[in-house]
Amino acid sequence: MAYLVLVRHGESTWNAKGIWTGWTDVDLTERGKEEAGKAGEALKDIKFAIAFISPLKRAEQTLQEMEKVWGVHLPRITSPAVTERDYGDYTGKNKWQVKKEIGDEAFLKLRRSWDYPVPNGESLKQVYQRVVPYYQQQILPKLKEGKNVVVSAHGNSLRSLVKYLDNIPDEDIAELEIPTGQVLVYSVDQNGKILNKKIRGAV
Repeated sequence: MAYLVLVRHGESTWNAKGIWTGWTDVDLTERGKEEAGKAGEALKDIKFAIAFISPLKRAEQTLQEMEKVWGVHLPRITSPAVTERDYGDYTGKNKWQVKKEIGDEAFLKLRRSWDYPVPNGESLKQVYQRVVPYYQQQILPKLKEGKNVVVSAHGNSLRSLVKYLDNIPDEDIAELEIPTGQVLVYSVDQNGKILNKKIRGAV
């Protein structure tokens, strides 16, 4: 049995301002570092073999804050496969201003739905199509070897993976929210089957 731990990065500077970040490379806020530290505290009982992270520094900084708590420096594999959703033309825009402009229903579809198109960006379905094969090819083999894995990534890349792991229907995915600093712990058997799931850290 092994643990697969998914951690959404702590609050970033653009999270704090309500701005869609996407692939823009911004830092954690002080609050974000605190969230990451608390995530680390929630995981002190698990010894990790390896970390998988996105290339964006908010994911790396989150892992670093957790490592400070654990007193270790993990080997890590960085891949754009687990990076945040590309918000295309909405990148850099204030999400609450956009909500006023397009209305509640379109806003919810834009933020949370499965295959809502974003001009010059990605739908959640497109994020899923890069995250899940990466999980199957790179992360799952480590779990089958009995190695505990932590993934430090983003709201939408993790929502995509959770959709797959939890078998969430397309029409229900809009209800899934993963706050900054939240920790999801999956127990996985030697065949890669999910045994259970627990939430630690932020709710």
